[in-house]
Amino acid sequence: MANIGADIGANLAEVRRRMAAAAEDAGRDPQAADLVAVSKVQPAEAVRAALAAGQRLFGENRVQEAKTKFPPLREDYPDLRLHLIGPLQTNKVKDALALFDVIETVDRPKLARALAQEGEKRDLHPDCFIQVNTGEEPQKAGVPPAEADAFIAECRGLGLRVAGLMCIPPVDEEPALHFALLREIALRNRDGAPLALSMGMSADYETAIRFGADLVRVGTGVFGPRPVKAAPA
Repeated sequence: MANIGADIGANLAEVRRRMAAAAEDAGRDPQAADLVAVSKVQPAEAVRAALAAGQRLFGENRVQEAKTKFPPLREDYPDLRLHLIGPLQTNKVKDALALFDVIETVDRPKLARALAQEGEKRDLHPDCFIQVNTGEEPQKAGVPPAEADAFIAECRGLGLRVAGLMCIPPVDEEPALHFALLREIALRNRDGAPLALSMGMSADYETAIRFGADLVRVGTGVFGPRPVKAAPA
């Protein structure tokens, strides 16, 4: 555990250093972007090591995994904040509302309606990000860019707290083009306050910060390679 903690602490320090440098290069405040440490498939002890190193903001892809892992961690670190950064099925909305402070993957009307209805029923109103499929990839979740304005308006009309936009660029394309597109959509959909931008992962978070990212989602850069599941005996 000591080695795990030292490695994760060093990784966090390096990621934060690079984030600050990228922000300064872009003429932004060095603390302009927040780090979401992506802890999917990481064991609880790795998350605990990150918490001990001062990290408080985490991202999980699966509701069930977060439901198992995070309640005990919250007991020890009540200021921990958890973002859902993976696809959300409507039958998991109740659990998601109870677990997550921010839902970054609102991507279709049916899900938006379920979040609004269940949130009203339970008086739980997390910040929501609209996921935009900037590359219009058929296998990837997210609203197409041409439909983003209407969907943002629809979500606001349902009473969701639309706090920002999120994207995952295609792996084989220049990410800067997608970050610029997401920023453009955010700028034209301001409604009294800027929409935050969640964009950039381990391979491209510095570019994302230069294009105005407010949140970057970094997994391997913080925790190292994902654990490999052992093959069945």
